[in-house]
Amino acid sequence: MKLKWGALVVDGRNKIGGHVASKNRAGAYLRTKVTPVNPQSVDQNTARNRFTIYSQGWRGLTQAQRDAWNAAVGDYATTDIFGDLKNPTGFNLYQRLNNNLVTVGASAITSPPIPESVGEVVATALSAEDDTVAESLSLTMAGAVPADTAVKVFATPAISAGKSYVKNQYRLVTTLDAAESSPYDLLAEYQAKYGSITQTGMKIFVKLVAVNTNTGQQGTPSEVSAIIAVSA
Repeated sequence: MKLKWGALVVDGRNKIGGHVASKNRAGAYLRTKVTPVNPQSVDQNTARNRFTIYSQGWRGLTQAQRDAWNAAVGDYATTDIFGDLKNPTGFNLYQRLNNNLVTVGASAITSPPIPESVGEVVATALSAEDDTVAESLSLTMAGAVPADTAVKVFATPAISAGKSYVKNQYRLVTTLDAAESSPYDLLAEYQAKYGSITQTGMKIFVKLVAVNTNTGQQGTPSEVSAIIAVSA
C-alpha cells in the first residue's frame, strides 16, 4: 500500500491486507479487495506475450546496453499519484517504450533514445449514429497526425449516457499513422472490437494517445464522447 504521511496518514493507494485504498470525486475510500475473473481475453494474452518477449529481449541485451537503459531513467521520470517524481527502472523503461513502438507498428529499439517532443493530437468531436440501413462513427481531430507520430485509438463499448468514469472500459481498437487526416471513419475498427452500434441513447467514449515513433514516448491523452443517435 502506498501512503503519503502528514501529521497523520493523509492519502493512500493500493492494497493492504484484504482491502484496497483509493480515491474518487467524493474523496479517499477503503474497499474490500476482490480478485477479478481472468477471462484470458485476446487483449490480455497479447499484453502477456509482449511482456514475455521484452523480458527475453532485455536478457538478450549486452551489459553495456542494460547499463545505458539504467542510466537513462532520469530523463523519463513521471509524476506519481501523490505528485512526486519517480524514475522507472531501466527494464521498465525498455518495456514501456518498446511496447508503445510495436503497438503503433514502429520498430523496437535496443538503446535508450534521447527524449523528444511528442506531436500533439487532439480529439475535437465524435459522431455516432445508429440506423437500420447504415451505422456511422466519425472521429474529428484538430488537424492531421503530425510527422514522427502515430496514435493509439482506444474506445469503450456503448455504456450508459450518465456514466463519466470509463478508465477501465477502454480497449485499443486501432492505430493511426502520421499524416492521417480528419475526420476519420472509425466504424469498421469499432465494429471489429464491439460489434454493431445499435444502442441508441447510449454513449461511446474515444481516447487518443500520441506516440513518438522514434522514441516510443507517449503524449497526453485526449478524450471525446458521443451519444448514439438515430440518423436523420
